[in-house]
Amino acid sequence: MKKFDGKWVLITGGASGIGYTTARLFAHEGANLILLDINKENLLRASENLKSHTENVLTYSVDISDSMKVKGVVEDLLRKVDRVDVLINNAGITKDRLLLRMTEEDWRKVIDVNLNGTFYLTKALIPSMMRARKGVIIQMASVVGITGNAGQTNYSASKAALIGFTKSLAKEVGPRGIRVLAVAPGFIRTPMTDSLPEDIKNAYLSNIPLRRFGDPEDVAKVILFLASDDAAYINGTVIVVDGGLT
Repeated sequence: MKKFDGKWVLITGGASGIGYTTARLFAHEGANLILLDINKENLLRASENLKSHTENVLTYSVDISDSMKVKGVVEDLLRKVDRVDVLINNAGITKDRLLLRMTEEDWRKVIDVNLNGTFYLTKALIPSMMRARKGVIIQMASVVGITGNAGQTNYSASKAALIGFTKSLAKEVGPRGIRVLAVAPGFIRTPMTDSLPEDIKNAYLSNIPLRRFGDPEDVAKVILFLASDDAAYINGTVIVVDGGLT
């Protein structure tokens, strides 16, 4: 028997990068998948690829920063499945620039997707978890939510807020058997980080004791562990996956 046989796992931003890699690992362990992503083309491609690993893949193309659309997705979803066993709030965006040049739109959009989207989806799903008296919720934070980073005040603020969200929610729902955690990746190779200038990437690399950038699987394997019964007594904490950067 596989670790996630019969369980439903929902991943936002599940059509690419760390989200897709995480979905693939869960599928190998028998999970049924629910993928949310704003990119319809990536979502279709991810779904087709994952169906070779698991029979059940539900997809929703949605902007998670729109609370009403999120509510509609959850209502439709819960008509199809009894409950979501694992929620992975992975979706996130960056709009990097120094604060002096940052527009209100740059600030608002990052907070809306990274933080508010997590709030909307978690709030909509958590009543069903509470009724079941079990579940796991994992936020995708970041090391910059711990250390800060020049040019990323909006992104860093959103990720720091997710850490506080995680710790507070764990205290609220732990008595109902629900675990809440966060993973804070360092520099991971994704399409988002590949677009950075070489001098910035080299500066990061020189500060990583392992002298390599992380791969999406490095993060996905940690998420898989935290969501499993092997981590049944880990709750309300942040696991840093950064090769020693911080």
